[in-house]
Amino acid sequence: MFRIFGPPGTGKTTTLLNKVDKALEKGIPSTSIAFLAFTRKAAYEAKERAATRFSLDPKEDLPYFRTLHSLAFSMIGRQNSLMQKEDFDELSQKIGYSLSIASVSDDEDLGTVTSDHPILRLINLARSKKVGLRQEYDISDIEHEWHEVDYVDRAYTEFKQTRKVIDFTDMLEKFAKEAMQFCPHFELCFLDEAQDLSPLQWDIAHKIDQISNRMYAAGDDDQAIYRWAGADVDHFIELDGAAEVLEQSFRVPLAVHSIAENISSRINSRFPKSYLPRKEKGGVQRIYGLEEIDLSQGTWLILAQANYMLTPVAESLKSGGYLFERNGHRSISEKISRAINGWEQLRKGKEVDKTVAQAIYDYMSGNGKRIARGFKQFKELDEEKMFDLATLQLHYGLNADDTMAWFDAMDKMPKLDVVYITAVLRRGEKFNATPRISLSTIHGAKGGEADNVVLYTDLTTAALNQMGDDMHRVFYVGVTRTKDQLFIVEPEDAFRSYQI
Repeated sequence: MFRIFGPPGTGKTTTLLNKVDKALEKGIPSTSIAFLAFTRKAAYEAKERAATRFSLDPKEDLPYFRTLHSLAFSMIGRQNSLMQKEDFDELSQKIGYSLSIASVSDDEDLGTVTSDHPILRLINLARSKKVGLRQEYDISDIEHEWHEVDYVDRAYTEFKQTRKVIDFTDMLEKFAKEAMQFCPHFELCFLDEAQDLSPLQWDIAHKIDQISNRMYAAGDDDQAIYRWAGADVDHFIELDGAAEVLEQSFRVPLAVHSIAENISSRINSRFPKSYLPRKEKGGVQRIYGLEEIDLSQGTWLILAQANYMLTPVAESLKSGGYLFERNGHRSISEKISRAINGWEQLRKGKEVDKTVAQAIYDYMSGNGKRIARGFKQFKELDEEKMFDLATLQLHYGLNADDTMAWFDAMDKMPKLDVVYITAVLRRGEKFNATPRISLSTIHGAKGGEADNVVLYTDLTTAALNQMGDDMHRVFYVGVTRTKDQLFIVEPEDAFRSYQI
């Protein structure tokens, strides 16, 4: 297994796709090439880029550009009965624990359902790390007593055996044992974000390596920030075989690179590597708050170690009339944007579809005030229709007219939203535009970048107690999201912060 170390912004995915390009030029069929990523986002980005670059059909020509989990599901999951929500419901009733808070995988290739209950999360984490449940329990911060965890584990195992069903981790374990039987032979295989693989996933990776002519494991141990979720970065570092380090970053400027190198030098367990920054100098400034910087231009990534630390930042941005997103959610909801845009379209004499019309009506008072009684909900038979203002007034009970601004017409819109949107418009921002400013935890921003990064260095008590390689890697990731200017916010308490 050949390793490719890709420091921040060095074009790791592009490097891997270049190897795909060369393989296709040599006549290797695209269906004999696997590109296996740790996350759905990385897998689909690689698939779309490869499909566009090589004029291939994503589904037909690139069937093995997917996550490691969906590969296992395609080989094992479809041949077995998987735990479903009703199974978790039944188990919950049987043992007296509410395990039925289930979530469906967001990977369209998967049909798996998992429980969010902390006990089941702990059980699956221990299995992914291939350690004993009691061992994992002893180092966890779970609030349940050991006898509860042990009881649920035994009951869960018995339930699956009795019902002849398997869960997500069972599927991976089965694939790890039987990959030689189920998995096709690959001429070429790429394993992306390898630093984030758990011991169980590494078992699968090594089995695939055995049935592949050539396998590349790509990643960056300095950006391994998911050890808490079972990632085994040391396995990646200690793999036998040759390695290549990508040496030129196309993101990190000189001044920021200096800070990043200082942080990475604190990491004890790492693969020795160096890379060159961009020739642009960039800048690093230390500030005490957002009021010291001008957020009106450029792209911004505002990062903190914990999500709750971003709440006062969000409130400050709203007060200033800035449009932003937080952990992927817009500060002005899609529904509100749809309703306001739709109303302005109606005022201009244009038509809107049922979804937009319903959004508008949802923010209007009924009972004859803005909408006549009985007309608040559109009917299914209106699904394909388009509506202009006159049609809505004549046939759908609309009492508002085109003299009313959106905040007058939609009188049920929350006042705080009206005040905020008005402030955004006064600032000259388009409230329905893609936000230039993003708020995120450092973990959530991995893989992202922005012209400007604002980095809060405050730490939670748990993070403070876990200071070491893991925390160095977290702040290394935070710093290296920067394309131009890095702003380091001085902490509230220097003794409860990460020192940069």
